[in-house]
Amino acid sequence: MHLLNLKWGRWGFAPTLWPTLAALFFFVLTFWLGNWQSDRAEFKSALQKRYDMALQDAVIHMGNVMFDRDSLLYRRVEVKGTFDDAHSILLDNRVHNGVAGYHVLTPLKIQGSQFAILVNRGWVATGSSRDQLPRTDAPQGVIKLVGVATDPHSRYVELMHGTSQGRVWQNLDFERYASSYGTSLQPVLLLQTNRMDDGLVREWPRPDTGVSMHVSYAIQWYSLATTLAVLWLVLNVKRHREDDR
Repeated sequence: MHLLNLKWGRWGFAPTLWPTLAALFFFVLTFWLGNWQSDRAEFKSALQKRYDMALQDAVIHMGNVMFDRDSLLYRRVEVKGTFDDAHSILLDNRVHNGVAGYHVLTPLKIQGSQFAILVNRGWVATGSSRDQLPRTDAPQGVIKLVGVATDPHSRYVELMHGTSQGRVWQNLDFERYASSYGTSLQPVLLLQTNRMDDGLVREWPRPDTGVSMHVSYAIQWYSLATTLAVLWLVLNVKRHREDDR
């Protein structure tokens, strides 16, 4: 079944139904994937601009006040308190320089406050066996932390949806963690930046990490969509012989 049957002299253009529908489906799919990668690149670029602007603002000294998330995001925060190491968790499948490991999250009870803040203290390698978790003891006593407030709802690949095994979590389900914790948590995750003698690595990626990768993927998807369109046109254009009737 031909959708069209156009002729120009010895040339004809007569695409059929099912090949055309297949070509249209894959063209729309690849074009959509190109747009998605472009949107991700723009989102990360905008996020970096917001991050850079927020770092220029004055440091927030956290005390006995519950903040809203948007007023804290990407702001530099300074806070004093004591770590509640009994409620530390390890986020699995975090890679640093090609080495698998964990991010160590520990709540800090804010000094002179009824609130706490969840702190990403840094990265630690898994070690020789996953059966034995690495030691990540938090410093004792009142300490002063400096860090950057981030969104606690960022997700990575989750191997087993909604599950955790003791201290090891695939992802941070902030609502679930906050509801099970006995103290009200500030609505952000603090990425610790000041040094401590705890053996943890604190080299946080920039928000715009991967922009060039997204742009490269977008170009590939757009190129594939263009190739599909050109192939569809070429394969449906035929030259008739003189003896064709």
